[in-house]
Amino acid sequence: MTDKTRLSRRLLALACMAGSLGACATVTRGTTEAFTVETVPAGASVRTTVGYACDATPCTWKMPRKSEFTATIAKPGYKTVTTQVVHTTAGAGAAGMAGNVLIGGLPGIVIDAATGSTQDLKPNPLHLVLEPDTAAVASASPPPAPAPVAAQH
Repeated sequence: MTDKTRLSRRLLALACMAGSLGACATVTRGTTEAFTVETVPAGASVRTTVGYACDATPCTWKMPRKSEFTATIAKPGYKTVTTQVVHTTAGAGAAGMAGNVLIGGLPGIVIDAATGSTQDLKPNPLHLVLEPDTAAVASASPPPAPAPVAAQH
């Protein structure tokens, strides 16, 4: 085997190793994360604009890290809350992307960006203290009883 052939094989092996290290954040963090909704009091229903729902909090779903959606939380006797959930670059995601710059190269950067593995959902967990709906409570209460009429002689 010539020196040129050995060098070519070594370069090919190094290229394969570097390629296998690409998409660092996708490998280390995955493309989904557990998203949790908690309320006080518990037992509120949750509906999202991306199709996830539950009938009673606390709720947890495995959601794509790159999601952006609105969550609507409702419970009888309490004000309904609508919250926007967004994705932001996570510290660990940025570290994974930096690994791509150093080792994984352009393929790793493209894969991590496309899969959203560098992202985290915010807020997560979504923790809400529900506010009583005084208007709903007042309308659900029976009207006050009429005052007694004094007997006349």
